[in-house]
Amino acid sequence: MAGRSVVALVAIAEVVASDLTDHLDRRGHDVRTARRLWEAESLLSARGIDVVVVGDGLTPSQGRDLLRSFGGEGGPDFILICRPTELVDKVLALELGAADVVESPLNVRELAARIGGLLARRGRGTQELVVLENSTVDLRSALVMHRSGEEEQLSPGQIALLKLFLSQPRKVLTRDDIMAAAPAESADAFDRSIDSRIVRLRRKLDTESITTIRGSGYRFDPPTKAAGQEAGSAPAENPN
Repeated sequence: MAGRSVVALVAIAEVVASDLTDHLDRRGHDVRTARRLWEAESLLSARGIDVVVVGDGLTPSQGRDLLRSFGGEGGPDFILICRPTELVDKVLALELGAADVVESPLNVRELAARIGGLLARRGRGTQELVVLENSTVDLRSALVMHRSGEEEQLSPGQIALLKLFLSQPRKVLTRDDIMAAAPAESADAFDRSIDSRIVRLRRKLDTESITTIRGSGYRFDPPTKAAGQEAGSAPAENPN
């Protein structure tokens, strides 16, 4: 199994770096940080970095120096952050091979999505997404991302239950089927506890795609917005 992808955050404001680190960690990435130029040079010299994000805590010329020294074939992809007025610096960075240049102020979710896109192109994407009516679920990180921007964690039992429904779309699953394939996390998995588990899962996913078939069991009907995608699955990366 491939190890976790590694993202280096260089000279990024502490508050932004903290939020971005949390965002990336929940999506299965390792994050390394460097506040100063010499720390960045030491970190990148050790190799093993997939994506480098260089903040405006360094001068544009220092960011380009890192790109020259450690970018290119076989090296990590670089995202440089610049101020809106620094058009010349933006063009120079792109000409030197930067994968992306992002203007400040930063939107953490947008920057994380750009990082995810680069990792996917490197074959290092870690997301396995399921698109529902009002949310997107990353099965690998057990994360529910709501349209509102709120995020919630799924328990191992909830992930097992969701995967069971995804593996058998439009098929009615009895309570016995569910208890056998996705047992409850507690020992007291009585028949009626299945009903409670389904209710909690529907509520957390904010979905009506899991329907109750009276007297028979439950069925997952992939949302129409996900038509053409297998069992409600989405592309490898979330655009948000």
